[in-house]
Amino acid sequence: MLGVCRGRRKFLAASLTLLCIPAITWLYLFAGSFEDGKPVSLSPLEAQPHSPRYTASSQRERESLEVRVREVEEENRALRRQLSLAQGRSPSHRRGNHSKTYSMEEGTGDSENLRAGIVAGNSSECGQQPVVEKCETIHVAIVCAGYNASRDVVTLVKSVLFHRRNPLHFHLIADSIAEQILATLFQTWMVPAVRVDFYNADELKSEVSWIPNKHYSGIYGLMKLVLTKTLPANLERVIVLDTDITFATDIAELWAVFHKFKGQQVLGLVENQSDWYLGNLWKNHRPWPALGRGYNTGVILLLLDKLRKMKWEQMWRLTAERELMGMLSTSLADQDIFNAVIKQNPFLVYQLPCFWNVQLSDHTRSEQCYRDVSDLKVIHWNSPKKLRVKNKHVEFFRNLYLTFLEYDGNLLRRELFGCPSETDVNSENLQKQLSELDEDDLCYEFRRERFTVHRTHLYFLHYEYEPASDNTDVTLVAQLSMDRLQMLEAICKHWEGPVSLALYLSDAEAQQFLRYAQGSEVLMGRHNVAYHIVYKEGQFYPVNLLRNVAMKHVGTPYMFLSDIDFLPMYGLYEYLRKSVIQLDLANTKKAMIVPAFETLRYRLSFPKSKAELLSMLDMGTLFTFRYHVWTKGHAPTNFAKWRTATTPYRVEWEADFEPYVVVRRDCPEYDRRFVGFGWNKVAHIMELDAQEYEFIVLPNAYMIHMPHAPSFDITKFRSNKQYRICLKTLKEEFQQDMSRRYGFAALKYLTAENNS
Repeated sequence: MLGVCRGRRKFLAASLTLLCIPAITWLYLFAGSFEDGKPVSLSPLEAQPHSPRYTASSQRERESLEVRVREVEEENRALRRQLSLAQGRSPSHRRGNHSKTYSMEEGTGDSENLRAGIVAGNSSECGQQPVVEKCETIHVAIVCAGYNASRDVVTLVKSVLFHRRNPLHFHLIADSIAEQILATLFQTWMVPAVRVDFYNADELKSEVSWIPNKHYSGIYGLMKLVLTKTLPANLERVIVLDTDITFATDIAELWAVFHKFKGQQVLGLVENQSDWYLGNLWKNHRPWPALGRGYNTGVILLLLDKLRKMKWEQMWRLTAERELMGMLSTSLADQDIFNAVIKQNPFLVYQLPCFWNVQLSDHTRSEQCYRDVSDLKVIHWNSPKKLRVKNKHVEFFRNLYLTFLEYDGNLLRRELFGCPSETDVNSENLQKQLSELDEDDLCYEFRRERFTVHRTHLYFLHYEYEPASDNTDVTLVAQLSMDRLQMLEAICKHWEGPVSLALYLSDAEAQQFLRYAQGSEVLMGRHNVAYHIVYKEGQFYPVNLLRNVAMKHVGTPYMFLSDIDFLPMYGLYEYLRKSVIQLDLANTKKAMIVPAFETLRYRLSFPKSKAELLSMLDMGTLFTFRYHVWTKGHAPTNFAKWRTATTPYRVEWEADFEPYVVVRRDCPEYDRRFVGFGWNKVAHIMELDAQEYEFIVLPNAYMIHMPHAPSFDITKFRSNKQYRICLKTLKEEFQQDMSRRYGFAALKYLTAENNS
């Protein structure tokens, strides 16, 4: 700190010298222009040789003076270069200029009263440098509602986590949808030194619902007004962010600005960078009252304790009521009301340098906020057009945003060294389980996968589902990776009911999937398909974890447990709903089997009836599933009986049986120890049998497996002997666990396995 002050003193002294030298020079010139107490004219006419006042001595003095002036000017130029270099080496420059005092010319404002009042209060003193302790917790509040906003929050959080060096406490004011999504995401993300608390936005609606609002954010765009009531009473200060913000620096730099607040300053805001509040954007444009250009509320520093003492709630409500009598509604949600309050009380504001909120709207003056990449702190996509906004440097900003959008979130799980973090029970249990594994075990990686926590983003796209009134609804459940995306449209055409899908993707692949889905009329036309992203980690495909994620978030009483590479017959959804009633699945433990077939042809005229399917079966266009390579997987379905069956019939469990079934939502989960290829469905069907489920084959139902390239996991299974040995070991351990759980009844599984 002392070094910085000394540096500033040197800089000030040099600046004064630079200013004084020209003044002394011209004084010298002026004094030298007097002779005998009378001024000597320097006009060209009077300085001619024929002038009576012209002498040889004065000519020599003049030439000497001109030489001295040139020397002084050269010294000035050298000093300027020296000062310029000193500025470039200054510590504040290396830190990104956050300690620099900004004038209105350096921002985007031009209002005289702002310059005189607010900026004067914003100047920093050498002895009052902002400080953030190493392990000081930084509090961040975000209002978030809905599916799309939840995706935006993830990108914002990534940009904050990427740069941060301090513990973070996120305060999320969220509706029920966003809370479910983000609570699961943070729980599975397991980022050290990050705490998340949720506040029910739906309960706050009554606080602001009386305010008419035309902004696209709706009622949630007004909730920043009630943060003093919503956030904990002992929370003194908080940074409030919109969801369309991207950080390009450590958020601690912004947190440090709180130390610059003086007097009654309680709001830190960046000036609005468009002419919106000046009212000259179009004819008859009438904005809410604002001080000068007004302020943008995408980034706010709130001194909550002082705001409460000032009775902020009463202040903004009275202002809103008064202005609404003339304005009728807000156009920019909370921003209009904040500005109306500030218009009446300008002393409340500490004006932040505009690089803390570079606003990328169409009519922005944001280019005045930065001269170099290092000047950028926060980018704000505050236009409804978002990334499609017109801006001179939009490509650079877009690339910066996309970097965080596709950044591997697993890399952000790094520890903050030297800072004690709160005990996380889930993390402790995980470490305990992993420590009990033998790292020398040849199957260690298989065993470890069972305990791996995968980041999970539920409902990645908008989802709507209206429950059926008769409680017979069935959800198709499946899982997939990037190489099976092409199956989604076909499944949506074959199955009109709700779908729950778990997708195993990297962060970058998740964005590719988003673009694929948003470009598909078929997928965008379906709102009852739930897409849950499970992010890649480890070397195995966690097939049963994916199935469990998709199952857990089924909203119907029944589930059709399928695979992504199967197309259900047309009308299967309605047929299953009728079968649910016919077989009384609500009150009995039954697993309804949908017989599985396959084709080796990439182009298939899909059979529209059982009769047509049987004909194709006889012609060799279709086969019973895995007839050539794994007959016993579906042999117990008894396809010979199915050909002529007109009513459902019961079949018995046999070793390696793995049919596709319809069950109640409360059925057991898949066993996570099975990853990649092999025994993942077999183990689940075995557990259903152990729990005394009846297996009932549906006589008029079918599904067809479509051909595709072999998966990476089946290739590993076939080529890697150790893979097959470990799978056999896991099978044996699973059967032993079954014996412990189900006792004598489970002995048949060991016997059946030995005989198969």
